[in-house]
Amino acid sequence: MGVSKVKELLDIKKEASSDKAASELQHKKGKLTARERLKYLLDADSFVELDALVELQSKELEAKKKAGDGVIVGHGKISKRPVYVYAQDFSFMGGSMGEMHNRKIAHVMELALKTGCPCIGLLDSGGARIQEGVAALDTGGKIFQLNTLSSGVVPQISAIMGPCAGIAVYSPALTDFILMVRKTSYMFITGPEVIKNVTGESIDFEGLGGSSAHSEKSGVAHFAADDEKECLDMIKALLSYLPQNNLENPTYYAADSMRETKKLESIVPEDPKKTYDIKEAISEIFDRKTFLEIHAHYAQNAVVGFARLNGHAVGIVATQPKVLAGCLDINSSDKVSRFVRFCDCFNIPLVNLVDVTGYLPGTFQEHGGIIRHGAKVLFAYSEATVPKMSLVLRKAYGGAYIALVSKEMGFDKVIAWPNAEIAVMGAEQAVGIINRDEIAKNPKSKAALAGQYRERFLNPYVAAKLGKIDMIIEPKETRNALIKCLEMLLSKREKRPAKKHGNMPL
Repeated sequence: MGVSKVKELLDIKKEASSDKAASELQHKKGKLTARERLKYLLDADSFVELDALVELQSKELEAKKKAGDGVIVGHGKISKRPVYVYAQDFSFMGGSMGEMHNRKIAHVMELALKTGCPCIGLLDSGGARIQEGVAALDTGGKIFQLNTLSSGVVPQISAIMGPCAGIAVYSPALTDFILMVRKTSYMFITGPEVIKNVTGESIDFEGLGGSSAHSEKSGVAHFAADDEKECLDMIKALLSYLPQNNLENPTYYAADSMRETKKLESIVPEDPKKTYDIKEAISEIFDRKTFLEIHAHYAQNAVVGFARLNGHAVGIVATQPKVLAGCLDINSSDKVSRFVRFCDCFNIPLVNLVDVTGYLPGTFQEHGGIIRHGAKVLFAYSEATVPKMSLVLRKAYGGAYIALVSKEMGFDKVIAWPNAEIAVMGAEQAVGIINRDEIAKNPKSKAALAGQYRERFLNPYVAAKLGKIDMIIEPKETRNALIKCLEMLLSKREKRPAKKHGNMPL
């Protein structure tokens, strides 16, 4: 091969990968370049770039042609595990999504699907490339289709590293997890200027679609990082709990083995009316420093996330007594059901920590569709075939008991502490209905009647005698009991009736 040909190739590659002015612009914004992000995310010298010489084909944009067309795609490794990646380059036409740009992304998504590897997108795009018209829109549809086909087959992770507008937001919304960076990343379908022109409402980028808006209010984002490197580190941590694809199990890591959980009695008050932080109980029960919370700032009356139990990755769903008394509402129902379905897709056992008084009452909740949203939780757990364990720490009332505990719903192991209360509702509410006439004549009798009801019905032994609880344990035995149950359930196999798909109450 002639020296001139090799030099030509090297010159083309150099031109495609270097742009000092663009790099300086990104750095002034507190952002990394697309190549710097990939270098930080992937294992050293593992990245293999694909389609590096692809260019836009629009004649109207002939003068702007540049190898790569504003997105870097390829494969590499994270902690020695193969992944497919794409990183949009905002320095080229604002990372806008044109026909060839979109085809490059679709190409790595197809490869990820074929090879059973996670697919990670680092997004930094102003949306569809207006100058390319329908060609840009149509190839965007190909990305969305591949997101959908990949769902439940390979993990899909989206990190929003800058603006993400218009059609650029729909692909992340179809993936499993979205990460955002505070102060530098935004997501919205229509920007502040369009909103002002249409509705007259004035709002800035941060207020409309910043990390706080989406991690606290809309629930679109699962994680919010302080800077880009922290965001990329979060991706690495998240992947450590996930399998490569739906045919594999999560990786096992050596653990701190069996131990008593004596602190639980001091963490969880015996008085059912006193609050506490369920995250303290999670830290005590599961392997030390392994809890990775998902949606930490959204619908905080429910806590979900990954942890390890004797080295095995598990998904945790816990009610949070310190927020709304741990009631389930519209947003927490969505949060729980989505997380449960993800765990079921990727063979991650589920562990519920339950202290719940039921679904949140109120006109706003009823008119907002709590029936429909609450039914999602029932659907998700009923559909799930992974090992499912539930521990009742204190209260499990009404429909929330059915959703999070009931063996008839398919929970494989139900465990309770001796002070657990399992019933349709609390004692005061129950006697207020059952003994309405008696209490109306003598209001002072309510306390005594509630005490009698509590002693007769609100204890785990009633449920245990009916076979509704498998084990009643001391709090200090919690971790060891869960480990033993999990290890017996890891080989669980369960089939569902053949069908195209269910009709979840969306």
